[in-house]
Amino acid sequence: MAGRFGAVVTAMVSPFGADGSLDLDRAQHLARYLLEHGSDALVVAGSTGESPTLTHAEKANLFRAVVEAAEGRGRVVAGTGTYSTAETIELTGAAQEAGVDGVLVVTPYYNKPPQRGLIAHFTAVAGSTDLPMIVYNIPGRTATRIEHDTLLKLAEVPNIVAVKDSTGDFEGVSRLTREAPTDFEVYSGDDWATFGYLCLGAVGVVSVASHLVGERIRQLCDLVFAGDVPAARKIHEELSPLFKALFVTSNPIPVKAALGLVGQPVGDPRLPLVPATTEERTKIEKALRDAALL
Repeated sequence: MAGRFGAVVTAMVSPFGADGSLDLDRAQHLARYLLEHGSDALVVAGSTGESPTLTHAEKANLFRAVVEAAEGRGRVVAGTGTYSTAETIELTGAAQEAGVDGVLVVTPYYNKPPQRGLIAHFTAVAGSTDLPMIVYNIPGRTATRIEHDTLLKLAEVPNIVAVKDSTGDFEGVSRLTREAPTDFEVYSGDDWATFGYLCLGAVGVVSVASHLVGERIRQLCDLVFAGDVPAARKIHEELSPLFKALFVTSNPIPVKAALGLVGQPVGDPRLPLVPATTEERTKIEKALRDAALL
């Protein structure tokens, strides 16, 4: 069964103009396109949306613009997590004021809090809002993992409703779906892991590849939910080269290049990220051609 935010949640890129400014018109166009092509919901200003280089004002404007574009089409989840609890609470308040449907809060990065610090942080943020909250476990970017027992404690908080898991730990996900409360949901945080996670009880994926193949990923999810695992596995295998190409270098460099190649230009990333190299673009273009997207 799909989760409360649907099965396919796209971690949306933030479009920038030629001068590097945030392009809200293009963001609204992209949001509508994604929700019409397989996405149930959008994560705005997450890591794929280059949140570290967006100002608070830009994030608030982006939240409002995408909520407006998504009305009647799908749901919007705001990425409000930072390494500061106070700042995260402030951004969460701005997101709630903008009318989003939920928030995604990443593990505080760089300062490496202990597990009791994570519990205190996430609980404080959840207590500041009525919105449902997804915690984001991605130790590869944050240097801190939300451990299993910590997740179980967080799952007891009424409005902490899910985890976006980017650990790639299939054994851990199997244990979590078995031991967590039945209303606490697991989303895959990686396209390559989606098929396996769904088979272990996850409810969907927060996806990057859904910018390009949202309908196919939706089909994969629906097939697993319907019990047709072999057919879902076939789609997984067909899309795996694209999943790999979209992470040939730091996200969202490849997906921004790919969107430009398929006629959905969203501008270059902001520094310290840089555009894809010629070699990287060649790999991305080949994956797009193999997936019949060019």
